[in-house]
Amino acid sequence: MPEGDTVWQAARRLHAALAGRVLIRADLRVPRFATADLTGRAVLDVTPRGKHLLTRIDGGLTLHSHLRMDGAWRVYPTGQRPHGGPEHQIRAVLGNEEQTAYGYRLPVLELLRTAEEGRVVGRLGPDLLGPDWDPEEAARRLLSDPSRTLGEALLDQRNLAGIGNVYKSELAFLAAVSPWLPVGELAPDVPPRLVATAHRLLEANKDRPDRRTTTTRRPGTPLHVYGRKGRPCLRCGTAVRKAELGERVTYWCPGCQPGPAGDSTDRRPPHN
Repeated sequence: MPEGDTVWQAARRLHAALAGRVLIRADLRVPRFATADLTGRAVLDVTPRGKHLLTRIDGGLTLHSHLRMDGAWRVYPTGQRPHGGPEHQIRAVLGNEEQTAYGYRLPVLELLRTAEEGRVVGRLGPDLLGPDWDPEEAARRLLSDPSRTLGEALLDQRNLAGIGNVYKSELAFLAAVSPWLPVGELAPDVPPRLVATAHRLLEANKDRPDRRTTTTRRPGTPLHVYGRKGRPCLRCGTAVRKAELGERVTYWCPGCQPGPAGDSTDRRPPHN
């Protein structure tokens, strides 16, 4: 699933291609909005909000999309054949004289009034890459349900908007706590450090083509634990383990992250 930095990059590409230009092609391939005609309207801006994309269009309209597990927006010069996937996977086309954006495999695509954006993003917590970032509020929300596991609390977009499965695992490792530990049992200094680290990592990665949370430059080591099941921890050498926490796969180092652990039998396929 794309995380906040990936969505931020997608918004930047779309904004550069579409903002300030009039649409000469607009095709929303979902039944509810298939007849909507956006041609002749200018795209005002493309704004990320956590994992959501808001494409604002002249006339008080917003095209809301969410990439979920494998959605993507691809931009090509107008007139060039797109090659981001089979034609039947395209859910949206927005084009001007110079550039055309194609939305592939978009599970969420809806056209709404810009004034009603709060209906789809109003419940989100502070956006790690947004102008509303508030570390104190993010830490408060993270602790709002003391019995909830750290991993689940980090993934809840009502607490912090923008964290996905990769950052969940990496943040728990960097805080040296088990992702299965209830947040109410965290030491007082941990929540502020967690949200500060989350903000730092997403800010650092929003301009990188490849996500990195480590400082080592050895090949194959951009991340501490995510995707490294069975490989030695970069810090202590203990084999990294993988298990499911809720409905999402989690990676952790038993040596560096003491506390409760998950069932690492891997009987179900991971939801990466």
